[in-house]
Amino acid sequence: MNTLTDITQDLGTLYHPKSALVFYASQGAQKDIYVEHFDMDKNGTPINAHPLTEREAEALAKALVTEKQKQTAFLKSGGILPTNILHINPSRDKGAVIWYTKSQKRSLYFIESLGIPCETAYVPPMVWQATKNSLRVFALSGNKRPTEKTPLYCAPFFNIYEDGRVCMGSVNISITESACVEDFTKAWEDYFFNSFFSHLMGEASPVKANCVSLWKDLVLSGRPFPTALLKTNNKTLKNLLS
Repeated sequence: MNTLTDITQDLGTLYHPKSALVFYASQGAQKDIYVEHFDMDKNGTPINAHPLTEREAEALAKALVTEKQKQTAFLKSGGILPTNILHINPSRDKGAVIWYTKSQKRSLYFIESLGIPCETAYVPPMVWQATKNSLRVFALSGNKRPTEKTPLYCAPFFNIYEDGRVCMGSVNISITESACVEDFTKAWEDYFFNSFFSHLMGEASPVKANCVSLWKDLVLSGRPFPTALLKTNNKTLKNLLS
């Protein structure tokens, strides 16, 4: 005999009916509209019919406006645009942001086989270019806000291709379509620094030194990142804008 299994909990978010609106219209050339509001009991049966109140109408209007704002909020600023934002394409389909960060101390994570302690260390100034699904990173030689002519350097990390693309491995990227630019950039920075660095993407080191030895020294010594060891990649910020 076949048994029935309740799989509703596996189908994603389950929504329960809470209320319903019924619109009535009179016949004739000039139609009068009357709206009746129903509550729902636990079985989804309409109860407590009453004319739609002004408060209920305001709540409905607010909900509709909020949903519309979410659809157009992608990569909008939550206030004054941060000064580290260099370029924004707010398209919902091809949205992208370019921004920079100054040299900072971050927690870094390395797989055990590299022999580098998972501790904090100074990272160089960086340029970031991200869409909802991909990330490219580059290094800068100084903390000054870059211009179109500012040369870019190879990001001195593991898991990065020569063109700056970051291999995120098994990291689950989840950027919402209503993310403001501040949340967007913070999310990508957290995804990048909270993932484990594991291997070089190619045979050449991304710095003028042994990459493993460099990061082991920076983690243990706490000294600033030596930008003199950065490798040029024959790109400027203008190349990212084209």
